[in-house]
Amino acid sequence: MGMIRKKEGFEGQRAVILPRKIVAEGCAGDPVIGGAYVTDIGYYPKARYHFRQRLHGIDQHILIYCREGKGQAQIGKKKYALGPDSFVIIPAGSAHSYAADESDSWTIYWTHFKGPMAKEITDAMIRRHGGHMGGITFQQKRIALFEDMYASLERGYGSDNLCYANMCLWHFLSSFLYDDQFSLSEKNRRKDAVELSISYMQEQLAQALTLSGLAQAVNLSASHYSHIFRKRTGFSPMEYFNHLKIQKACQYLIFTDMRVKEIAYKLGMADPYYFSRMFNKLMGVSPNHYRARRGA
Repeated sequence: MGMIRKKEGFEGQRAVILPRKIVAEGCAGDPVIGGAYVTDIGYYPKARYHFRQRLHGIDQHILIYCREGKGQAQIGKKKYALGPDSFVIIPAGSAHSYAADESDSWTIYWTHFKGPMAKEITDAMIRRHGGHMGGITFQQKRIALFEDMYASLERGYGSDNLCYANMCLWHFLSSFLYDDQFSLSEKNRRKDAVELSISYMQEQLAQALTLSGLAQAVNLSASHYSHIFRKRTGFSPMEYFNHLKIQKACQYLIFTDMRVKEIAYKLGMADPYYFSRMFNKLMGVSPNHYRARRGA
């Protein structure tokens, strides 16, 4: 990439490289964390001249999260330009190189990880983002997850430290795979048409909405709305809306003394028998049986 290689470290850098014996015996062989586990983890602030090239890849997957500054990465023949709050995922065995920008060097959080489920997670990230690079919203809690993993591993390789750090890894990786869901509790998070529609559904659980009404609420045609909604969620809009109604019905059954007929009306269903059939189909039991079973 035409970068000057620098062997010295970066001021404020941190890294933990797990001994391979610990990885093999304490992580890969553990039934709880053996599916995906950290092998290396670190933080490089303003990493000027940072450069790595591995012509044959390595046997770990790599996630590099650029928090500030800029950098470049090449995976196979594909090149990526990274900026603030972007990341790159590098599958194990892939030839790659990456480097900090010369004039605006990146600050990165990075981790190497392995395991049979790690490959599935890496593949899922590439599919979801249409390539090896993605963009995310900044969330302090994502940094906090990284710090939790790092602090646990820095304190040694006892089984408690290893298990806690690697169970955090799943949450950390999922924050890159499902950024919208990771941001659900944030007031100012971005919302697209599907997210806006789900919020609208939650506000209208007492109504008997139609597909056209749901589409109109987000200013889309019914056909286009149905397509993007199913692509995102795996369900049609009306199925999803009914799922939310049944979710609310479960809360009414557990936390109130309302009769089934009253709950049906509360959820915009004039026919309590139709409501009971819908409930049974999704929950596997009738509303009354659900209330009795969940009463404790």
